[in-house]
Order: sequence, then structure tokens, then C-alpha cells
Amino acid sequence: MKRLVVLLSLFLLAAAERQDLSGKMFTFPVESKTHHVVLSPEVNKIFFTVTVCLRAFSDISRAQSLFSISLPSTDNGFLIYKPKQGVYNLHVLGQAAGFGGLQDESNVWNSVCATWDANTGLSQLWVNGKPSSRKGLKAGSSLTGTPKIILGQEQDTYGGGFDTAQSFVGMLADVHMWDSVLSPDQIAYYSYGGQFEPGNVLNWNSLEFSKNGYVIIESQKTSHNVNSH
Repeated sequence: MKRLVVLLSLFLLAAAERQDLSGKMFTFPVESKTHHVVLSPEVNKIFFTVTVCLRAFSDISRAQSLFSISLPSTDNGFLIYKPKQGVYNLHVLGQAAGFGGLQDESNVWNSVCATWDANTGLSQLWVNGKPSSRKGLKAGSSLTGTPKIILGQEQDTYGGGFDTAQSFVGMLADVHMWDSVLSPDQIAYYSYGGQFEPGNVLNWNSLEFSKNGYVIIESQKTSHNVNSH
């Protein structure tokens, strides 16, 4: 009977649910090759344009994955990866571009947005409201097939293949995804806490997800300095 209760508890932990996570965050307290969150998109479609925005809080100096989409055709369908402080890599359909000189800090909330337009192939990173140079990735292609969207781990296979050395440790919040390229004004509204249109693919205010392993949902207030306003 005890074993049945344990198995039922594990099943409940992994069951997908929809929540308004406004003011909350996912805390990933330890590095691992198992702990992660699976996000369920509002729409399944072919993507020719993408914007993903999120906020990350961490003191880890090693490489870590911030946002990972795998597709049936490729594990790195759309990946925001941070090899070290101030440097971000964007992978689209297995091709990567590196973006350096971006101002972020340890142990504070950093706003990160990534955009990609298949028509031109142009991609760009925005960190704390400041844009990177624009770089070309996979012009004329598209993100096709049912996506596996994961926080906390980097996918080396479709929905799996996790590596402890690439796991995220810290807190993630305000994850949104759009099937369009947001304007600089819209990204500024997101980055600086203004009013913005929530993601129509992933919406933090109405997010369907499943937690797997040691991941905690907490109030973002626990990460704020007592003297901050």
C-alpha cells in the first residue's frame, strides 16, 4: 500500500496542470540530469517567426540551458543557452549563433529575449532591454512538428538526453513565447516591467506544465532584496 501511495504521488507530480503563475517562479535548487519542467504550448503549428522571453536568476558560472525546444527532426529546434556570464547562444534547427558583450549579473533577475525570423534568418538576443547584434540562422526554414518544450535541462534527444553539466540551477519566471517577432518597444515593455501582450504560444499567466523531480513553485518575493522597491 505504501508503495502505491508513493507511485501515486510521483504520478501527481508529473501530471500536467494549468496555473496563473503571475508573481511566482520555478526554483531549480540542485543540479541534476532529471529535474525539469515540461511546458505545453497553446498551439501546435509551423513556426516561421519566434520570440521567447524569460527572467533568470542564478549564480552559476558554468554553462546552462535557459529554454529548450526539441522537434522530431532535431534536438536543438530553438535553444537559448548560456555558456558563461555575458554570453548567450541561440540554436535554431541545430545551427548556433553566439552573442557576446551582453550585460547580465549574478544573483539578480536578468530579462532575456530571443527572436528569430525565418524569412531573413535574422536572430537577436536582448538582455535586460539591451539588444545584441543581429545574426543569421536557418533562413527559409521553419520549426515543424510537435515541440517538446523544457525548462531546467538541455535536450540532446527529443524530450530527453539531459546532462547534469548543462542543467539550470536557480530560478526562472515570466516565460512567454510568441509566434511573431516582437518589436523593440514590446521587448522594452517586457524587460522593464511595463504592460505587454502575453505570449500566444506560452503564457506565464495561464501556463500548462508538468513538474518532474525536484522543482519548487515559489513567490518571486523570496528573491527580492528587502531594500528594493
